[in-house]
Amino acid sequence: MKSYLAAAVQMTSVSDIQKNLAQAEELIDLAVRQGAALIGLPENFSFMGEEKDKLAQAEEIYHETAKFLKNMAQRFQVTILGGSFPVPVEKTGKVYNTTILIDPTGEELSRYHKVHLFDVNVPDGNTYRESSTVVAGQQLPSVYSSPQLGNIGLSVCYDVRFPELYRHLSDQGAEVMFVPAAFTAFTGKDHWQVLLQARAIENTAYIIAPAQTGNNYHRRYTHGHAMIVDPWGVILADAGEQPGIAIAEIKPSRLEQVRRQMPSLQHRVFN
Repeated sequence: MKSYLAAAVQMTSVSDIQKNLAQAEELIDLAVRQGAALIGLPENFSFMGEEKDKLAQAEEIYHETAKFLKNMAQRFQVTILGGSFPVPVEKTGKVYNTTILIDPTGEELSRYHKVHLFDVNVPDGNTYRESSTVVAGQQLPSVYSSPQLGNIGLSVCYDVRFPELYRHLSDQGAEVMFVPAAFTAFTGKDHWQVLLQARAIENTAYIIAPAQTGNNYHRRYTHGHAMIVDPWGVILADAGEQPGIAIAEIKPSRLEQVRRQMPSLQHRVFN
């Protein structure tokens, strides 16, 4: 692992696939021009709209998104985390909420189907039932080991409330953990930053958290604040509330320093 720049993309995705992909391409280009070698897109980056529309277009969204990610990685010669997007599940009429990691040749390195589904009555009056259209993944995420970028672990949004998933990644040697999200505006203002910092601190790992922001459709507002957090819990970059990027350096020397000064992973009593 060498020092490199990583970028967490922040978007306001809507129900227009082509419009979303154009926005994503623009922000990937911006990140590349600033030197990023590893770029993460947010949850549902290629489509955010009504659940019935997502299911109706699931095949198209899946194929368009997969093709887009491969093309972007090859064109810009970077490693891209494909936020998340729907992947149809045979004979169910539903989809997996899926994230993939793609290398500069366009090859898929790692794939994860979100296991924790957001079925919540939020105090702002909105009700979310992700399980009405999404099949929960059955496998915990794996860690991809890159000589250049370090050991990379995947997760998606609501997963961030379940520390055991990140401890699982940590046990596999994760040094960089992705949390692509579409956090609600209501929960995000109180919980987003502190949860990301907690996952970084307890696992002494970098957290890269791409995010959705603003009004995506109807009453669906997302929190924004895509960020990169270092292993000590320091926020290195925060994209604020507008579409854009959070970019920061991932440094193996910082990782080693924090793990040496606070060797909590070595002090665990219960595994």
